[in-house]
Amino acid sequence: MKKDIEIPVVKDVYVAVVREWNEEFLSKDWNAYIINNQKTPIEMVLVVSRGYDGDTRTSVMRHGIGVVGARDFAKIELVQEEVFGLHNEFYVTFFSEGKLYEKKYLFSKNTIRESALTDLPVMEQQGILAK
Repeated sequence: MKKDIEIPVVKDVYVAVVREWNEEFLSKDWNAYIINNQKTPIEMVLVVSRGYDGDTRTSVMRHGIGVVGARDFAKIELVQEEVFGLHNEFYVTFFSEGKLYEKKYLFSKNTIRESALTDLPVMEQQGILAK
């Protein structure tokens, strides 16, 4: 029975944290994004995020993103610097080509920092990709 269940593997979909200028507050903020580097859109995108380390936990945040087009990206949330000392987890589910996909993305504690910035797929910016 178990051998008949197909569990599709997520490919070319990423979660990244990007340092950006915020015009409203005149400051540099860290924002989390979902990046779709596939040739097809992903639909009904849901993201559940939380931070944790031992007994320390943040609130669980749920985001309904909707559709992220092919080779496109969408903002998930602002990530406050106070949670960088925690493991930050983003659990993503979506439909693509009639199949349900899910994947957990993790930023280990203290990995979100300026010195770890790299070029991101699709976005013309630098950021940090989750594992």
